Amino acid sequence: MSQFTPQRAAPIVLLAALLLILLTGCTQAQAESLPYVDLSQREPLPLAAPGEVVPLRLAVAAIFSPRGTVESYSGLASYLSQKLNRPVELIQRRTYAEVNDLVAQNAVDLAFVCTSAYVDGHDAFGMELLVAPEVNQKHVYYSVLIVPAGSPAQSITDLRGKDFAFTDPMSYSGRVYPTYLLQQLNTTPETFFNHTFFTYSHDKAIQAVAEGVAAGAAVDSLVLDYALQRDSNLAQRIKIIHRSPPFGIPPVVISPNLSPRQKAELQQILLDMPANPAGQQILAELGFDRFTILDDHVYDSARQVINATELQP
Repeated sequence: MSQFTPQRAAPIVLLAALLLILLTGCTQAQAESLPYVDLSQREPLPLAAPGEVVPLRLAVAAIFSPRGTVESYSGLASYLSQKLNRPVELIQRRTYAEVNDLVAQNAVDLAFVCTSAYVDGHDAFGMELLVAPEVNQKHVYYSVLIVPAGSPAQSITDLRGKDFAFTDPMSYSGRVYPTYLLQQLNTTPETFFNHTFFTYSHDKAIQAVAEGVAAGAAVDSLVLDYALQRDSNLAQRIKIIHRSPPFGIPPVVISPNLSPRQKAELQQILLDMPANPAGQQILAELGFDRFTILDDHVYDSARQVINATELQP
């Protein structure tokens, strides 16, 4: 076996030195070609392309007619879009039940629904309250029974054998409560009235009474107040013959599967609207003072009436 001598080591040491010089040069060249990054300077991430942003889906039930809903809630949709920095898609369905289905299927993120739609959705699949409107510093509304101005009717008993307009199969003020009134008289709409039909919006039910198409209808008091403000002649065409006790105001709801972060963000944006000039304007257009947080027990009185009637939407 040959021995390792200094003479043999010299070429190896020389080769190693050459490799070290080459590697050092390459590393230095690579370092010089890399851009300098100052970690003390922070910039926001670039915005996602429009096609990559998932829109927020806002559903509105048939509180007004389709044109009225778009006019009333498009401003709110634009406001939410600006605050969230994402598009907002306004979705409308003909019935309250259809909107409930969208919430149950996570097909929308939040929705404006009627009182009985919330009670049904809460019991059926855990629909959650997000916020509720405040109107005239109150969180209640009424079912108002209206008839043509020239009608001799003084109460619902005077409408026996007449034609009556319901708003929606699931509407609390427009169907459930007047059905409950008849139940207290030991009768039903099918036997009491000559004919009933659905208008699928409160403003159309008001119009049906004002034009004499229906001898009576029960409507949301908030919608009626708004309609009276828009049409100064309406007060001369209809009259109110009954006003219900106060019930929890129709709320804004979300699916139980909405993330806590998104729920908190949406809730805070709506609660903060009075502090923003644009938010104040939109609230005024909707006829709201502000949005507030309500507890489920606010809807207990309506829930008792709904359970008593056992109506199926």
